[in-house]
Amino acid sequence: MKKYISTLALSVLFFCSCSDFLDVQAEGNPTTTVYFVNDQQAIDAIDGLYAPIHQEKGFGRELFWEQGAANDIVWAKTRGYNTLATFNYTGNESPISGGYDLFYQNMARSNWVIKQLLTKEKKNGLSVVEHRSLGEAFFMRGMAHFWIAYRYGTKEQGVPFMRYEDFEGDYDNSIPPQQVSVVDNYKFIIEDMDKAISYLPKFNEYTDDDKGRAHKAAAVAYKAKVYAYWATWDETQWNNVITMVNSLESDYGRDLAPTFAEVFSSDFKDFWNKEYLWSIPSTGGSTGGGVEFCGVILEDKGWGVYNGWGQIKPSYDIYEEMAKDGAGNDRLVRSILEYNQEFQFFGEKRKFYSDTNLDVGFQINKYMDPFKHKNADKEGYVNTNGNWPTVRVNFPLIRFAEMLLFRAEAYLMTNQIDKAKEDLNRIRRRSNLEELKNTPTMADLYHERRCELAFEYTDHLFDLKRWHRSPNTVIKTLAEKELNAHPRIRKYASRSNPESTFIIEPYADYLNKSTYEDYMMVFPYPSVQITKSNGKLMQNKGYN
Repeated sequence: MKKYISTLALSVLFFCSCSDFLDVQAEGNPTTTVYFVNDQQAIDAIDGLYAPIHQEKGFGRELFWEQGAANDIVWAKTRGYNTLATFNYTGNESPISGGYDLFYQNMARSNWVIKQLLTKEKKNGLSVVEHRSLGEAFFMRGMAHFWIAYRYGTKEQGVPFMRYEDFEGDYDNSIPPQQVSVVDNYKFIIEDMDKAISYLPKFNEYTDDDKGRAHKAAAVAYKAKVYAYWATWDETQWNNVITMVNSLESDYGRDLAPTFAEVFSSDFKDFWNKEYLWSIPSTGGSTGGGVEFCGVILEDKGWGVYNGWGQIKPSYDIYEEMAKDGAGNDRLVRSILEYNQEFQFFGEKRKFYSDTNLDVGFQINKYMDPFKHKNADKEGYVNTNGNWPTVRVNFPLIRFAEMLLFRAEAYLMTNQIDKAKEDLNRIRRRSNLEELKNTPTMADLYHERRCELAFEYTDHLFDLKRWHRSPNTVIKTLAEKELNAHPRIRKYASRSNPESTFIIEPYADYLNKSTYEDYMMVFPYPSVQITKSNGKLMQNKGYN
């Protein structure tokens, strides 16, 4: 581990410069012998923090494979790491270990930027841009720390973390101490988000060129999510969730977008609606700005029109859950393509079918809007390079609908049932669904959260894992059922015929799923990190 951390601490001195915030392609390596002498160097340093999360091992694809252990997706191509879907983790699977490396690297880079800017602030003060940049660095350190903390930390054992600014001199590249409890990590993350709030502008204070950067409301939203996860170990934190979401409404004017479709629109004018909190603003086009996830989930080879990868598709189970609100409801149609459903693809009206890869019967529809345009590639809606299939969409990482669902959960857990009902009904009204009439329970929360946020990086799998520890028996039972289920699919008699008949059967891959146990709530550390730590990094219990 010491070698690893040292390498990351040094690698921060050589991260790439990006002149355009939305352009993830490197444009040179800035010198760092004399750094932060002008505003552009601060901008370059921060853009070097944003760029890695776009990568394939981040939100581009790899972090989503672990969702195979829940029951909402299947892998439409046979993969070499079925352990991610069967709870037989080793920690060395590339989608897990790659994400681990990425977020620790981002923490180290953020650490370095924070240290440099705090030192400059103390000596000479900061420019307006540098002041904002310091807030962005605090935000990015907190966000990266959060993704590591909840995926590897428990109440009994936290994750390694160190703040460079806690050293009077230069950071000595020592091994970051493993925190006693994940609660300690959560406290550090909250402190970073509070620092971010103190330095960052509000979203509406950004010019159009800088929209998509961290802002105050994004940090408040992450505080709400941290408190919700912290509530797994301390139920009093639900009150903090309520306070944070209230603040998003009253202090920052956050609300739901008028329509569900607007959140996933390919029109730039829809990108910055009231629901936006934090995203990867993707441009598509020849520059390739954004994430490849939208092309990863597209039908393999895109019916001969565009190079979709066909790798992750919906299960029959999530379709069935959404259909409880009525067949053909707005949210279902906008989220999932099923056989014989009409959609626009490169200007042509089609009826969906799938004739490649494993037989599944569905495709994710949430991010398909950019593909509807007649000349989608020529007009910049999709990347002209099908080997990096990014599209024009404001890819959400956290949005206000999720905040309403966290507050509804907090209200239910603090016996404020009427308030929970109103938050749940706000979500349902937006998708033209019938409002809840009866007294809501955690079963309603489970349904709304699962359906509203399906196929997003909100981590449905971890929702199930934290609910499995809940004192609420309703949600605990639902979580246990899904964690131990195997997804089903539709198998069609004629795959190329949209009107073909089908049968429902278990998905044929990763059938050897282990019975879920609470220690599986977190992943095992990669073995190489255990070896490098010389005994200072303790493996998570259950994986020894």
